[in-house]
Amino acid sequence: MFSHPKYTAIVVSGKIAVGTTTLAKNLRSALDWKYLNAGSIQREFDRKEGRNDNESGAASRTDEHERSIEAMTEKMLKEEKNIIYEAWLAGYLAKDMSNVLKVLVVCSEYAVRVDRVVNREKITVDQAKDWMRNREEENIPTWQRLYGNHDFWDPKFFDVVVDTYKTGPNESMGIVLDKLGFKHSK
Repeated sequence: MFSHPKYTAIVVSGKIAVGTTTLAKNLRSALDWKYLNAGSIQREFDRKEGRNDNESGAASRTDEHERSIEAMTEKMLKEEKNIIYEAWLAGYLAKDMSNVLKVLVVCSEYAVRVDRVVNREKITVDQAKDWMRNREEENIPTWQRLYGNHDFWDPKFFDVVVDTYKTGPNESMGIVLDKLGFKHSK
């Protein structure tokens, strides 16, 4: 197991279909760290509440629920070691935590993001565009109301920015591992 003296956690943040899950899971494999996905936690909550987990977002949840996820995230990132946490807002929430490597994942080509949603969700291009737009239009205003009028994916909140349109999965992982100071043992 790899341990870094400065970083005890990695957060991976980004919008829909930019490659956060692929990167986070690849990092988990390389580092053998615990991996948590906030989206999975939210989707499970939505299913229990009887909502379609692919169509609902932050606006369908109470402010108290959103704040509880925020508190859980902050506590976990401060107390746990060797953890990779993937969440839309994780980088923003960890912005002042020096023990956390904050990774922003972007995909500079919107059409690639749409294609990823089409293939993952088995829906049409128009459905994918609507789904992406609806989720972002629902989540972002709710979060801005709760946390301030921020661009939660402003690179200033992050230590590393990876563009998955320009880098493949292995190269993306390598960029993060290099920043972490990881040396592969042979």
